Amino acid sequence: MAKCGACGPGYKTPLDAMKGPREKIVYLPCIYRNTGIEKPDYLATVDVDPKSPHYCQVIHRLPMPNLQDELHHSGWNTCSSSFGDVTKKRNRLILPSLISSRIYVVDVGTDMRAPRMHKMIEPVNVFWKCGLANPHTTHCLGNGEIMISSMGDPSGNGKGGFILLDGETFEVKGNWEKGSNIPALGYDFWYQPRHNVLMSTEWGIPKVLANGLDPADLKTGSYGRYINVWDWTTHVFTQSIDLGEDSIPLEIRFLHNPDAAEGYVGCALSSAIHRFYKTGNGNWTAEKVIQVPSKKVNGWLFPDMPGLITDILISLDDRFLYFSNWLHGDIRQYDISNTRKPRLVGQVFLGGKIPRDGPIVVVEDQELNCQPEPFVIKGKRVQGGPQMIQLSLDGKRLYVSTSLYSGWDKQFYPDLVKEGSVMLQIDVDTEKGGLKANKNFLVDFGKEPDGPVLAHEIRYPGGDCSSDIWI
Repeated sequence: MAKCGACGPGYKTPLDAMKGPREKIVYLPCIYRNTGIEKPDYLATVDVDPKSPHYCQVIHRLPMPNLQDELHHSGWNTCSSSFGDVTKKRNRLILPSLISSRIYVVDVGTDMRAPRMHKMIEPVNVFWKCGLANPHTTHCLGNGEIMISSMGDPSGNGKGGFILLDGETFEVKGNWEKGSNIPALGYDFWYQPRHNVLMSTEWGIPKVLANGLDPADLKTGSYGRYINVWDWTTHVFTQSIDLGEDSIPLEIRFLHNPDAAEGYVGCALSSAIHRFYKTGNGNWTAEKVIQVPSKKVNGWLFPDMPGLITDILISLDDRFLYFSNWLHGDIRQYDISNTRKPRLVGQVFLGGKIPRDGPIVVVEDQELNCQPEPFVIKGKRVQGGPQMIQLSLDGKRLYVSTSLYSGWDKQFYPDLVKEGSVMLQIDVDTEKGGLKANKNFLVDFGKEPDGPVLAHEIRYPGGDCSSDIWI
């Protein structure tokens, strides 16, 4: 097997990637917006090498040059979609800002342990050239371009388009989408060229969700319900798959096998996993394959508490599906050998809203006999719930962070904002299935030099199972 970088960026196949080196550092965007601390967001580099003297420590911080950006997700200038192109090198991390709409390009190639700023794209460039704002997911394309999904327009309304960046100069080239028919909402996306398709999802109208979830905004069309299907070749929006009112489909993943004509999407508010797939006539449809039942509770905003599925991952061998229930507080592992019938094989509780000593009382629960114990690690009680997840290439370690988005963190987990988020590590049984928290691993972002901060998505320098797409 070619070593990473010897034949262009990434790996030839997903199974080759599973044989890649163990992760030694990870990158996380850290957010100060909504915390009361007037400091810029920053990119943290964390040492996750058990043999290192700096294990579980933030070893570098790259502050952004502005306040109130709301860094969120990140992606690469190039990845496994360009494997075989020796002119390409994975050396720039793209950091879109969800609220300010700035896009930062960070140099991680000169010194991967100490990233430095390479370029800043001001919002006005995105506004004027694309008519878009609130950039979210970044994916590198096989042709060398970089594509970023948007959630809105410059006025804060919903608009599900895509921003194209030049992969060398990082100039804004314009929109990827063609034609006047554009989805009303946007969020995440994934593409599968062998089936000539791109799928995108919907969170909500940016100006509606920016400061929290108002129940009055539900059932008004302010939140998402569709998977949007695009023709990969013509860039035209062709079809919507309805997953139900206010289902809020967030993260979407095709199976990693580039021949696969199916994948999964996690719906936050309806707390369901839907399998989407290609039909015999060439259209796409979806079926619900997992439902996390709501819990009837006293002492909360609503009488019914959804799990709130906020992140999903598929292992590189397409064997396991993982997802987080941010409110219920658990991470689940499903065997998807039969993609139509996922089988629960692992579950671990890492906080959430329903610990047995908390103010919320569960009065009816279809799954648990009693409320879980609070999650305490190295003497620290974890605030918030499991949110962003990232799997090691070999599938044996699952990294977890606890912040969703600062405006919603502040509403649902005020103590998380006060104390800062954490990063945890889960040991995964890849034989029979099973999840267990590593009690020796804790990165406490409550102890940062400028005060407690909200750390979000987790990235490996060499790519991972949510950054890389094989074509």
